[in-house]
Amino acid sequence: MKTYTITVNGNVYNVTVEEGTTAGVVSAPKAAAAPAPAVNAAPAAAKGSVKIEAPMSGKILNVKASVGQAVKKGDVIVVLEAMKMENDIVAPQDGTVASIDVAAGQQVESGAAIATLQ
Repeated sequence: MKTYTITVNGNVYNVTVEEGTTAGVVSAPKAAAAPAPAVNAAPAAAKGSVKIEAPMSGKILNVKASVGQAVKKGDVIVVLEAMKMENDIVAPQDGTVASIDVAAGQQVESGAAIATLQ
C-alpha cells in the first residue's frame, strides 16, 4: 500500500492506494486545512464592511448604485456582461454603499472588487 497526500480546492486529503488495484481509501480532510479561510474572513467582519467581488470575468454594463446609497439585500449594485448574458450583481445584505470600485465599460476579472458595503 502507498499513501499519498492530495490537495483539492484547498482541502488536504490522505489517500491510501493498494498496489496492483485501482481502488483507494480516502480519509477526511486534515483539520489544519479548514481554519485557514475562517482566519481570512474574520478581519473583514470585524471592520463591518462587506466586499462585493465579480463572480466571473466580464464587462461592467451599468452601475446601478452610488456611494452613500442605502441598499437592501438583493438590490442590484452593478450589471455585469459575461458570455453575452447580463448578470445582476446584488447586495449580499442590507447596508450602505461605501465604495464603487468599477465604472461602466470596464473589464473585470473573476474576484475583482466591485463595491464595498458598510
